[in-house]
Amino acid sequence: MVNLEIMEYVERDILPRYNSFGPSHDIRHAQVVIRDSLVLARQLGVDEDMAYVVAAYHDLGLSGPRAVHHITGGKILAADARLKRWFSPEQRRIMKEAIEDHRASASHAPRSIYGRIVAEADRQLEPEQVLRRTVLFGVEHYPGLDKERHWERFANHLQNKYSETGYIRLWIANSPNEERLRRLRALIADKDSLRKAFDNIYDNLNL
Repeated sequence: MVNLEIMEYVERDILPRYNSFGPSHDIRHAQVVIRDSLVLARQLGVDEDMAYVVAAYHDLGLSGPRAVHHITGGKILAADARLKRWFSPEQRRIMKEAIEDHRASASHAPRSIYGRIVAEADRQLEPEQVLRRTVLFGVEHYPGLDKERHWERFANHLQNKYSETGYIRLWIANSPNEERLRRLRALIADKDSLRKAFDNIYDNLNL
């Protein structure tokens, strides 16, 4: 069980910050990453409080430039004096590094099991969820594009990140993400089905 004092602080003061990041990275995203992180932490027998806090803070760096949000997020955690009440300096260092290491495009493996957990939980590889978040991200960040340009961005992003030749990596063997990624890759390879899925999501957004 996660320490209730920590949970109360996070739910009151940390998670609401996600509501300023747009639908693709709002509080619901943080809650899913927390949920999946705790499942993995329990399976692996590691500190649930640490896994919970890493997941809760992992995308707070989106308050600044996206390209360095993982670094900014680590700094935000490190600067939070309230965490000293529950965690040692060594634990806070590990949690900071875990946030720094969580990006899907990272060129190196996470330095600790906590980095692997949050990276794995952040993948959220259910195909339907990946497609919807990709469309939402495009609409949020590139509002001037027409539908066809959004489709091109969508398809290119999925190919570059999630396909057989994409940069995404999984860091925990035999996790549920292995099967999810297999299904997602099959959908990406089927361009007709992928276009139908895009059209369905895009045409039903409240733009």
